[in-house]
Amino acid sequence: MPPVIEPSAIVDPGCHVGDGSRVWHFAHLVAGCRVGRRCSIGQNVVIMPTAVVGDGCRIQNNVSIYDGVTLEDDVFIGPSAVFTNVINPRAFIPRKSEYRPTIVRRGASVGANATIVCGHEIGAYALIGAGSVVTRDVRPFALMAGCPARRVGWVSRAGHRLAFDSDGVARCPETGEVYRLTSEGGEESVSMA
Repeated sequence: MPPVIEPSAIVDPGCHVGDGSRVWHFAHLVAGCRVGRRCSIGQNVVIMPTAVVGDGCRIQNNVSIYDGVTLEDDVFIGPSAVFTNVINPRAFIPRKSEYRPTIVRRGASVGANATIVCGHEIGAYALIGAGSVVTRDVRPFALMAGCPARRVGWVSRAGHRLAFDSDGVARCPETGEVYRLTSEGGEESVSMA
């Protein structure tokens, strides 16, 4: 099924919008950007030329996906979330050569009004709480909240908070998937068992 583009949206020549995607009112996809299949691009969303949006992504209203940002498949970006691409912007100094890449890995979710400071990776299936400010890399399955964002727990692929037993094992209450908590060099991580 071809993409559906609302009449008020602007999709510049040279954009790729995958089959089954929908671009809502007043969005602007700038020449060169890539949007995968089965995506939902909300109202007032801007996607810049070198940005990449994978398959199955949902970008809610009022989000700008700037140059240097990559969203892998099945990423959710909540309303009014913010991405940056320069660490020290100045209106009077051009810094386009200093863009720092940001990647949001498969299945991760970024809550409403969260800010993702450029140059970081958000791990697969991580969940960034609404209003959080991410200033460092985020591990897969991490539940992050606050300003600056800190890990406050772990979540399953389905987005449920995980409760680990004394053996470091947890089960998703929705899917039954099993997760294991490990620690190396004082750094905790979670993986599917």
